Amino acid sequence: MRELDMLFGGIAAGLAIAVPVGPVNVWCVSRTLAAGWRSGLICGLGAATADMLYGAVAGFSISFVIQFLQRELFWIRFFGAILLVIIGVSYFFKRPQTLSAQKNGRSSMASDLRLTFLLTLTNPTTVLSFIAILATLGMGQDRGRWLTLILVAGIFCGSMLWWTVLASVVDRFRDRFTDRSLVWMNRIAGIAIGGFGIVAFLLNHRA
Repeated sequence: MRELDMLFGGIAAGLAIAVPVGPVNVWCVSRTLAAGWRSGLICGLGAATADMLYGAVAGFSISFVIQFLQRELFWIRFFGAILLVIIGVSYFFKRPQTLSAQKNGRSSMASDLRLTFLLTLTNPTTVLSFIAILATLGMGQDRGRWLTLILVAGIFCGSMLWWTVLASVVDRFRDRFTDRSLVWMNRIAGIAIGGFGIVAFLLNHRA
């Protein structure tokens, strides 16, 4: 059935976009260690939602959106790189909450959701990657709107599958971390996220 082909193809595309290590992966790991599985999953939800939107643009071939992203690619990457550096610096100096402390889950999770959604959206090349992946999977041709919706749903499911697995694996080892190790994790995450931002900034100006 074409519906199943679209669904599994979308799942494969979602996984292909989400799995490579990047700032969102680092952020998800850090938040899972600091606040638990649910916080890591919410981080993933923000990223998966952004992936789904870009997947929809690629799947429906919304040309004017793609042209806008290509035209403004420099500035979107520029501000995205600055955002990564700011997050990296603030996270490096941030004092993590103790493992035994009670957490304000609702406000923290809303912040995690917004941040990962924004971080993922500031990488407009994602939509171009989706176009290439869908073409590789043999799904670059025109299709009915219903089949495209199934494809986009598959992209969301594939992305969420990765974030669920990642948060679950990290949470499995969370009890082995102490409050002191969380401080170092914050610093490592800050350096990694800020480093991604510096590299993105340099590559953007070289392009």
